[in-house]
Amino acid sequence: MPLPAPPQPAVARHVLIVDDSRAQRRILCLSLLRRGYRVTEAASAEEALDLCRATAFDIILSDWVMPGLSGLEFCQLFRALPREGYGYFILLTSKSDKAEVADGLDGGADDFLTKPVSAHELHARLRAGERILGMQAELVQKNRLVGATLAELQKLYDSLDRDLIEARKLQQTLMRERRRNFGRGTATLLLRPSGHVGGDLVGSFDISPGRIALYSVDVAGHGVAAAMMTARLAGLLSGASPDQNIALIAGAKGGAWPPEAVAERLNRLMLQDIQVDQYFTLAYAEVDLATGHVALVQAGHPHPALLRASGEVEFLGQGGLPIGLIDGASYARTDARLAAGDRLLLLSDGVTECPDPAGTELGQQGLAHILAANAALGSDDLLEALMWNLNSHSGGADFPDDVSGVLFHYSG
Repeated sequence: MPLPAPPQPAVARHVLIVDDSRAQRRILCLSLLRRGYRVTEAASAEEALDLCRATAFDIILSDWVMPGLSGLEFCQLFRALPREGYGYFILLTSKSDKAEVADGLDGGADDFLTKPVSAHELHARLRAGERILGMQAELVQKNRLVGATLAELQKLYDSLDRDLIEARKLQQTLMRERRRNFGRGTATLLLRPSGHVGGDLVGSFDISPGRIALYSVDVAGHGVAAAMMTARLAGLLSGASPDQNIALIAGAKGGAWPPEAVAERLNRLMLQDIQVDQYFTLAYAEVDLATGHVALVQAGHPHPALLRASGEVEFLGQGGLPIGLIDGASYARTDARLAAGDRLLLLSDGVTECPDPAGTELGQQGLAHILAANAALGSDDLLEALMWNLNSHSGGADFPDDVSGVLFHYSG
């Protein structure tokens, strides 16, 4: 009674047998056909190379010693052929010297079979090759999946990048007037986000004839959520919509809440109405253009700087808690007076906390040095000089945080 044929593999692998002995080829071919393999024969390495250029064989069984090209030379040329998948290469040899076996492995062979070939050993080596080919195919499939996923992510990134570029343009429109003349003084604005969009906001608005407000806001973070919060705050501190301005008293022409009350109202709004896990720091100042009197509040923001006409630098404010952290927080007011030629500067912590290559922050004293050194410059040039000095301090590196400020030059 004939023995049943062994089960065939799920995928019929294509095997190329290369041997100058026709009898040896037939023995190997019959054994492989019984195992369910597809088999192609070649009588020389040269013929085998031509076949390999046209067909991606899964497994190569090649004699080592043949007329013309040897099996090892064929293996080296086979490895140099362009192909997508891996080809498992087995050398058939009567060589047993370890140095020759090492040469075969260095030449690209995966395994060896000693002549005369044992059927059981042949199929054991083929099963090992099957496992290698299976893992390689699985790896290729996973790489394709990773590649396709990366391509999709790139599309999403490109789309998000375009949206963020447009969002940056829209955010810049929150500062329509970079330089505004109030008659007895001029406000100049600076805003440099560290990313596409930022969490800083600066501006000014009229309270009444002869009274103006200046503000500098820094929302925690500098991503999309922070940018959306600055857009909300821009509406609350807009001179274009007095009825919605949180600093102005509705129905009272020319009436405004004092700076400390503005901070308290914003704090209450953040915690009771907006109710998001965000907070921001604020420097808010009210300036009387006739007298030069300044009333300001500092809520976790860097100390406002007062650059006197003489070049002397003073820092104002009493610190205070950020807006949106503690319910019922109160804020202290600071008063000062501007003389003709004095300048008031409200800056975000992106300036004072800008690090040098060693990690040392610019600090308040570093800011005072820059302001004093450039006191003779006009407002626009002074802010430009500040940016140049900040860039020099950072060693030319990108700023890790948004840089913003409002500079008010009082002409008296």
